[in-house]
Amino acid sequence: MRKLALLTLALAAAIATTIRVTTAAADGLPLCQTDCATAVVPPFAASPFGITRGPLGGVWFSLDNAIARIDQQGQITTYPVPSAGALVGWMTTDPGNSVWFAERGTGKIGRITADGSTTEFTLPTAAAVPQGIVFAPDGNVYVTEQGANAIARLDPRTGEAVDIPVPTSNSTTQSGALGPEGAIWFVERNAAQIGRMTLDGTFTEYPLTPGAFPNRIVAGPDGALWFTELLANKVGRITTSGDLTEYPIAGGPVGITVGKDRQLYVDLFNVGAVARVSLDGRITGQWALPGAGGPLQITTGFGLDIWVTDTFGGKIYRLTPYATGA
Repeated sequence: MRKLALLTLALAAAIATTIRVTTAAADGLPLCQTDCATAVVPPFAASPFGITRGPLGGVWFSLDNAIARIDQQGQITTYPVPSAGALVGWMTTDPGNSVWFAERGTGKIGRITADGSTTEFTLPTAAAVPQGIVFAPDGNVYVTEQGANAIARLDPRTGEAVDIPVPTSNSTTQSGALGPEGAIWFVERNAAQIGRMTLDGTFTEYPLTPGAFPNRIVAGPDGALWFTELLANKVGRITTSGDLTEYPIAGGPVGITVGKDRQLYVDLFNVGAVARVSLDGRITGQWALPGAGGPLQITTGFGLDIWVTDTFGGKIYRLTPYATGA
């Protein structure tokens, strides 16, 4: 537990340093105007969904029943998932630089190391439909479960897991982020709410406009939580004390990530594009993803670039927001 907590603190310090250095490098750079996004076709037909920056200097993404890694030269390596019908979704990287992934089809969580070794953990509910994965300072992994209407607490050392029910029934619990105060924040898509759970299992829920259809949530560099509202066409900001601000953004915002330039990058599902949003809610750039069929997830990559999974188009995209190619 102490080791994971120390790794978490070390990772946070490293990210903060990287953001400071990279932000300084990005100041004054011209935005990319043409040929900013490059499509990458996976080695076999699949629906890419989860994506994360991971070990070996690569970007890792899901291909239904496999995990793929693309390096800085564009070489793709794939690793099969042990369980058949895994339907891998959400992916993220832990403080030890292993990649974790949610198996929506099997009710399991997986971990893959740099050498391709995979471990799977079974969640309490077979039809859990696991989604977001969050690493907490208590050494546990917290998983939002759409099918179980719960958040699972998984001890990765023993493999033991318990479900903690979300108060609102049929909430469609999804996504997840660790708040700066140490609580788990998540979206309740069907209930149109933002949820907060302390590590002892105490919940607070914050209602949005009915039908807002919140989708993804991330911890912002400003100490607040940022999330997307697909059907309301908004990006929301909520403080750890529950103060809510919403900003209009057309095009169906879905995926959201924090760039190394301290700006937010948002997938626009309905128009096949990525928007850059400042911490005061202004759109400061927008780039088309030519030929995209439905971008869903988004992550930072090499340098200042951004990577997107085009789930319904069967591709991934590398976006260079700045004209330098950084």
